[in-house]
Amino acid sequence: MTTYHFIGIKGTGMSALAHILYDSGEKVQGSDVEKRFFTQEALEQKNIPILPFSEDNIKDEYTIIAGNAFSDDHIEIQAAKKNGNTFYRYHEFLGEWLKQYTSIAVTGAHGKTSTTGLLAHVLNETYPISYLIGDGTGKGHVESKYFVFEACEYRRHFLQYEPNYAIMTNIDFDHPDYFTSIDDVFDAFQSMADRVKKGIIACGDDEKLQQIQAKVPVVYYGFADTNDFQAQHVNETENGTEFDVFVRNTFYDTFTIPVYGDHNILNALSVIAICHYEGMRAEDIKNISTFQGVKRRFTEKKVGNQILIDDYAHHPKEITATIDSARKKYPNKSIVAIFQPHTFTRTKTFLQEFADSLSLADKVYLCDIFGSAREESGKLTIHDLQRLVDDSTILDLSHTETLLTHSDSVLIFMGAGDIQKFQQAYEEQLTKHKNNTKLKNA
Repeated sequence: MTTYHFIGIKGTGMSALAHILYDSGEKVQGSDVEKRFFTQEALEQKNIPILPFSEDNIKDEYTIIAGNAFSDDHIEIQAAKKNGNTFYRYHEFLGEWLKQYTSIAVTGAHGKTSTTGLLAHVLNETYPISYLIGDGTGKGHVESKYFVFEACEYRRHFLQYEPNYAIMTNIDFDHPDYFTSIDDVFDAFQSMADRVKKGIIACGDDEKLQQIQAKVPVVYYGFADTNDFQAQHVNETENGTEFDVFVRNTFYDTFTIPVYGDHNILNALSVIAICHYEGMRAEDIKNISTFQGVKRRFTEKKVGNQILIDDYAHHPKEITATIDSARKKYPNKSIVAIFQPHTFTRTKTFLQEFADSLSLADKVYLCDIFGSAREESGKLTIHDLQRLVDDSTILDLSHTETLLTHSDSVLIFMGAGDIQKFQQAYEEQLTKHKNNTKLKNA
């Protein structure tokens, strides 16, 4: 039996792939840095070995899968190449593995992870499936009918895949360290569209996606009445959002999702469209209402009168969408944004857009920029963003108690770096504050 060794097994895509192979009956192990990641717990529950990096981890008979975060001069990659091991990069292996199934790639500048999670949930309630979600969650099934996976446009990695279907949520300028312009991003998505074998489900409200040329049928979804699948009569309730779906202007059914915001309705529409296209019954698709969400996407915790939300939002459009969801869900609470920019290149490119989107909150706290090892910081600092956001405050990790002053509020911790450490520090302050209050009242 082949042993698959993952170089960088704690990465979100890598850990998800490790779960899939393990669940499919393969032998799996991996190596990574010592720092603890949120993906680790699920790997440990399956007793998947996680080793420190060492060339001794590379045995002759192993098949090696390397994470995209590691360059060719990494000690284990060098050892594998020297040894002549069967060697794949993450996206290369995934491209081969998914050929066994009816594969559905979920791609787009924003909303990939939430949409992949939602689609996996709905299909999983009806069929045996495999899925790989960008929050580190993965599941394999020996008799899988479908393989649902998140496909990232960064460095055009998604061009390693030839899926049966692709959901395209939107095209937007991001990853400015790689893409040169919105046209460069469009070009990548057009190349991806050329690789799809059966059909594309695309958001018709997105101007760029309307320009995609494809050799397969393109089904459009959105709010505009020109779409094949259209959402109408949106109604926000205490439990979520309810809306009617029309298929080519004919009423199809009413659906409920346990979340808020137009972006979530669009994500749900894409899932309804692909499931309808594949012949699923409306009552089975309605399992969309029981979706519990994915990790780090509007993940909530209630502490006293405060709601703490952890969210991966790291682009101005995602920040806008997250604040919008919070306003709709908690219309009577004030919204406090705590934001850690991710990469200097992205911060510099979207400096004014970040300021505009953050200004939608009632109060803004900023954390130091989380840089990438691949870039130079230049002279940019968090103070450049602070100058553009009225009444914003720099949050110091050792003084998060300042957030205690926002008693009846929603605190949104946003970013793709290690913003969770600020939330953790604040939760420790909350516990301390609670204990002190108990002592005073004793």
